[in-house]
Amino acid sequence: MTLKKTPSVFMLFILLCLPLPGTAAESSAVVFMYHHFGNERYPSTNIKLAQFDAQIEYLQKESFNIWPLEKILGHLEKNQPIPDKTIAITMDDAYRSVYNEAYPRLKKLGWPFTVFVSTDYIDKKFSNYMSWEQMREMENHGASYGNHSRSHDYLIRLKPGEDNSTWRQRVTKDLQYAQQRLNEELNHVLPVLAYPYGEYNLALMEIASELKLVAMGQQSGPIGKWSDRRFLPRYPMAEAFANMNSFKTKANSLALPVKSATPLNPSTKETRPRLIVTLAESDARLKQLACYASGQGKIKVEWLNEHRFAVQANSNLPAGRSRYNCTAPSKEAGRYYWFSQLWIRPGGAG
Repeated sequence: MTLKKTPSVFMLFILLCLPLPGTAAESSAVVFMYHHFGNERYPSTNIKLAQFDAQIEYLQKESFNIWPLEKILGHLEKNQPIPDKTIAITMDDAYRSVYNEAYPRLKKLGWPFTVFVSTDYIDKKFSNYMSWEQMREMENHGASYGNHSRSHDYLIRLKPGEDNSTWRQRVTKDLQYAQQRLNEELNHVLPVLAYPYGEYNLALMEIASELKLVAMGQQSGPIGKWSDRRFLPRYPMAEAFANMNSFKTKANSLALPVKSATPLNPSTKETRPRLIVTLAESDARLKQLACYASGQGKIKVEWLNEHRFAVQANSNLPAGRSRYNCTAPSKEAGRYYWFSQLWIRPGGAG
């Protein structure tokens, strides 16, 4: 696999599994993830244009820093501080509405953004997706591109008749091919992978590391010094999650400094997995830390020591994807530290 290496991109080739040294624990940034814009046939992945316009207006009015994703990752890698209220905008799948609706708005503002591309959908010229020509045009006005796999398959799942070795070969080739096609067609290509459907497990994380790809999921929360570069969080934005109060809270959130979370592998057969989290120092009001499980509401926080706690769902998690979300108020009024743990139980749809 050949990657295009500009100086800024090359600096992203990091030891993906290690937290960064230094004292810039206060540095964090919020990454938003979008799919469709103004395409209400897909409410679970679409944002209404009025919602997106309101979000843009808020970020402008409140003087947020809109940075390229690679700049945020580069600052974290080099332990350089990131200004408060820094945002990156990303889109998954390269839908045509990105070109028709999001791009003109972002171009007018001069705001950068990153599109994660499933290359087969572009090569096969599916009607709902952008073309390489359109993406090259956007590249001249702030767009960069990342790997969203060749196939947009459920990558962690074995196909019928596969063993682990065959699965690993297939997925590695899928990601290598996608990176190759991006490099053949585009210039501003990042060594960054967005997992299709936000699904990853320990084996897929290892493949991403071997391919020297920083990887991003779809679990919510900001990224910061302690974030694992094999599964960086992003806030999904869709109709149901895009009301302005929620958006403002997320835009102003801070990365809960999670030094470790056990188990590391989100793929589990446990029906009520127990998560143990160890925190670094911060100004988070930990006495007010609250955690929630998908579809269950608040769950009990068990403090094991001053900076270590455990949480567990109240009842069995369903098959497929679930999350534990934990938040704690900052000493700055109205701002919250945030961390999300993904769980994937066998038997999910798809």
